[in-house]
Amino acid sequence: MKQRIFGWISVLFGIVLSLAALEVTAIVWLYLEDGRYTSAEELFERTQNTYVRDATKGTACRYVDTLFPHPYVAFVHHANPPCGIPWVNNVGLFGPDYPVLKPTDRYVVMLTGGSVASQLGQNAAPPAPRYLEEELNKKYISPNGKPFMVLNGGDGAWKEPQPFILFSLYASSVDAVAVLGGFNEHYFFWPGAEERLERPLSNFLDVNPFVADENFGDAAIGWVMGRIAGTLALNPVLGRSHAAYMVVRGIEQAAKGKDIFKSAKKTTLNSMFHMPENIRSNHKLAFDTQLGLYQKYIKATVAVAKDNNVKAAYFIQPAPAIGKELTEEEKRVVGDLSYKNMYANIVTGLMTLRDGGTPIYDLTQIFAGEKATIYADHIHYARDAANESPGNRIIAARMGEILAENWGFQRKP
Repeated sequence: MKQRIFGWISVLFGIVLSLAALEVTAIVWLYLEDGRYTSAEELFERTQNTYVRDATKGTACRYVDTLFPHPYVAFVHHANPPCGIPWVNNVGLFGPDYPVLKPTDRYVVMLTGGSVASQLGQNAAPPAPRYLEEELNKKYISPNGKPFMVLNGGDGAWKEPQPFILFSLYASSVDAVAVLGGFNEHYFFWPGAEERLERPLSNFLDVNPFVADENFGDAAIGWVMGRIAGTLALNPVLGRSHAAYMVVRGIEQAAKGKDIFKSAKKTTLNSMFHMPENIRSNHKLAFDTQLGLYQKYIKATVAVAKDNNVKAAYFIQPAPAIGKELTEEEKRVVGDLSYKNMYANIVTGLMTLRDGGTPIYDLTQIFAGEKATIYADHIHYARDAANESPGNRIIAARMGEILAENWGFQRKP
């Protein structure tokens, strides 16, 4: 019996020693990658962008569990338990409820775009700062003399034509519309983009949370990996294990290398928006075609605004690859920056719209002089525990200046 007990103890000791060796090896490997020690908690946080992560922080829910289908803009959010977000408004977005008729006691600005616009409008629970609304009310007097109200019209992964569609639905209910976009749209300028979108672990939702058929493989991987990563991160032991993080990352990388879940269906999400091969094979033609489509939605937004006597402005958002000397902290989280030249070309193409009178403004150089950390991931701005954010404050201040100059706001004394 003593020999058997000794044998069990030896086996247990060997297992513990092996796990310890794996953990030490993972720590060393990740130290060499980052150039510093990074806690497992921080590494698991990196598996999702900040917008997706914050929506489900402290829960085992996935971002997709917070979504609700919408007949016109594809998806919004819900407040239903167990995974709903309690502070969503009457249209499934964040902030004050959307009016049916234009309010007479406010000057209403719709701010729309993707997740960056949503954070600028404020997607966190009250009393988180509403950056643009606070900036406008602090410094300017509206054309009707009433306080500014900024409707949050942005959401994660939204890209044109979702902002255009949302504005079209409520154009008669607002006084002005400001669009902040560009980054989500740029993915579709890559030749064969729909087959080659690369995202960090479980970030597939940042591209399109309703994927199907040809993209189902990456979606399935993303759902599974996101759920595994979220569950492990909440585990008091594995959530602090570098080796557990390496295992999850390894599984994802191996799965992405497999050509799986191909569909033989004739009608798919990709087939509906598939670019003809004679265009796809000519990269310049493909770029010009996509640029023309993007310009179409911007001009359509301005046209709808004019028809409803609503002021309009389109802002091209900054991105880590352009216009800022990144800090070491930012370099660890911003990911692949190979889109730099293409994004610059998109900006150049969009800015030609000014020649025809389109109110479009380039914000890509707005962080050029900033030495502090602005970015928290590949596109979103860092926020502290109170949701204070230097990046969002800078964006709000510059947008306020441009809107005041072009929309006739008076500066407060």
